[in-house]
Amino acid sequence: MLTIPIYDLLLLPGVNFFFKRDTFPGHSLSAEDVGQDVLFLMLKTDRDRQAVQPEDIYPVGIMGRLESIDDDDSARIHATSRVKISSVHQEEGMLKAEVEPFPDEVDITPEEEKESFAKIKKELMEFARGFQWGIWARTMIYHWNTLEEAICALSGYLNFTWEDKYALLEISSRKERNSRIQEALFELMEIFRVSEEAEIAQKDSNEKLYRESALKKQIDFLQTQLDDLHPENISDIRRYEKKIQESGMNEEAEKEALKVLNRMKQEGKDSHEYGILYDYLDFVTTLVWKTEEIDDIDLKKAEKILEEDHYGLKKVKERIIQQLAVMALNKKQSGSILLFVGPPGTGKTSIGQSIAKALGRKYVRISLGGVRDEAEIRGHRRTYIGAMPGRIMEGIKRSGASNPVMVLDEVDKLGNDFRGDPSSALLEVLDPEQNYTFTDHYMNVPYDLSNVLFVCTANSQDTIPEPLLNRMEAIPFPGYTEIEKFQIAKKHLIIRAMEEMGIKKENLRIQDAALRRIITEYTAEAGVRGLKKQIDILCRHAAVKLVKGEQKSVTLTEKRVPEYLGRNRLHHEKVMDEPRVGVMTGLAYTQAGGEILFIETAFTKGDGKLLITGQLGDVMKESAQIAVTLVKEMFPDRASMFMENDLHIHVPAGAVPKDGPSAGITLTTAIASLVTGRCADTHTAMTGEVSLRGKVLPIGGLNEKLMAAQRAGVTTVYIPGENMDDLEDVAEEVRKTLTIYPMDEAKTVVEALLCRPE
Repeated sequence: MLTIPIYDLLLLPGVNFFFKRDTFPGHSLSAEDVGQDVLFLMLKTDRDRQAVQPEDIYPVGIMGRLESIDDDDSARIHATSRVKISSVHQEEGMLKAEVEPFPDEVDITPEEEKESFAKIKKELMEFARGFQWGIWARTMIYHWNTLEEAICALSGYLNFTWEDKYALLEISSRKERNSRIQEALFELMEIFRVSEEAEIAQKDSNEKLYRESALKKQIDFLQTQLDDLHPENISDIRRYEKKIQESGMNEEAEKEALKVLNRMKQEGKDSHEYGILYDYLDFVTTLVWKTEEIDDIDLKKAEKILEEDHYGLKKVKERIIQQLAVMALNKKQSGSILLFVGPPGTGKTSIGQSIAKALGRKYVRISLGGVRDEAEIRGHRRTYIGAMPGRIMEGIKRSGASNPVMVLDEVDKLGNDFRGDPSSALLEVLDPEQNYTFTDHYMNVPYDLSNVLFVCTANSQDTIPEPLLNRMEAIPFPGYTEIEKFQIAKKHLIIRAMEEMGIKKENLRIQDAALRRIITEYTAEAGVRGLKKQIDILCRHAAVKLVKGEQKSVTLTEKRVPEYLGRNRLHHEKVMDEPRVGVMTGLAYTQAGGEILFIETAFTKGDGKLLITGQLGDVMKESAQIAVTLVKEMFPDRASMFMENDLHIHVPAGAVPKDGPSAGITLTTAIASLVTGRCADTHTAMTGEVSLRGKVLPIGGLNEKLMAAQRAGVTTVYIPGENMDDLEDVAEEVRKTLTIYPMDEAKTVVEALLCRPE
């Protein structure tokens, strides 16, 4: 028995095949071989026939018989039956196989087969009539006796892969095989018709189905050929097919993307939906889906970068280094979500850039100030016209990485209205237990945000909802002292401003005294944003002089500051020259830093009314009422003064809104001064909330308030006893110029300031 391996050749039982005698290497047939059995083994891959291994062979083969060898050196072999391959081995360089019968399952009568073949034969004859090669084809079709002969003869024209051909051989049911052969023949006829005609009438539903299948395969094939010939003109469909395959997206995302791609195929470019589907695929395939490994973190390098980029902020830098150290040990994103809280211009946002630089990651900043629509965070559903992804996923796309450092700026400015609550949407974004499956409504598939290093910034914690605040660790950014501002200006602001305006180092010199005057007289803030603006103004004036050729270099002295910046329009409050009854100095915290304020009180003839002016909020008005009650308790012998007079409390400046409880002790002391007729030292200031029991409660913003006190010329400050530990965060140059006393009872302060012996 001759054993011959073949590849990509459709053989079926009952069909005669003609081969050249030298078609099969190692099996040169001769006349003596006529009548021998021939076993055809089906190879899984096209490989060297001399190196075939058992695992390279499909389990079903074809048994045949060599019928004759003709004069033209062609061998006619009749395929007799299918066999199952039991084993294959090499023997003397030849393949040998053990086989067992594998007969067809006869589930159709000969009459049914004849009728079925007659119908398809007639279809083929009619089909061939309309082509130039029809006469030759009709002659060939006329001599076919079975469906197997027809399909084997036309196998070279079928849109069949080798796997499809073998699958046809492997079918045991004759009825099923005949049905599959008919489908293939009908599909072949439709492919030929589509190639010759633009449109053809449909005869029945089955024919329409075959035509549609043929069209799709034909179009896909032709489009593939075009794309291969002209890669620069590759179609949108092919481009996004490749992008989806190469993106590395998760299974759910890939399923959704392919669904949109199939819809895009059906819609066509003329559809108004096409652009929407295009934008979606463009977005999801542009995202980086593959998780990027965390590189080794060099803490010394990180410390150096933080020191170079930002002056001061010692505790902030220590906390950042701790976070990076934890990430270095875990080799993954870990640690708390950091919330930088402090006045504007203190470096909250820019330090996020330094963190990204230290980690070697991309940096993304997302401003949340004024955002009121939840869809700004989670995106819009694609059912809406003009749907867009949320800011989080847009930032991920913009960064081109799956693990950027993302700064969420101004989270305290988030709002909410009928469109939802954006802060609630942020709960999932900032929760490491949930954000690995964050689902943007526009994308409608989960995306892993657990590798993103989120950093949030705010000017105040007061307006941040409690659930959101609980997910973050607040890191206070204290305001800068004048010494720190001086160093920041020297090391960063002046150099940067000169670079931006093209001024060389030798062309402009700002004397230290001039810089100090700018800081003290032209800026009123905790940060350095206003200082940067003033330095920019100086550089612009210098640029004009240099370009006009008036001077080769410009030197700014202290006396010439008004010449460049104009007269000082900022007026910080200073301590009063002389003490006055009923007036006390308090300390306030604003988003621009600290400031002193005066509490002014006066009695006028009346019937006990309380008049409060100065644009005070509800909390501060309540503090005033508590202060009145406390003073009545402290000085019961003078309580009648409140019944016989109207009490007027005023807090300048009247055009500036003020609120908060920390002025409670100042209000109490001012009213006590009014009823006792005694004054306090003008260089004394205080801050603290008071309760109806007379207790002095802790306050916030101590660092900024003490800096304001120092700037205003205050020498003695009273603060709540519970705030004494916060003095560690106050700059040493501020602490050493102030005498600070703790206070726990309002009565103690009043007695110390107003009831001391003359």
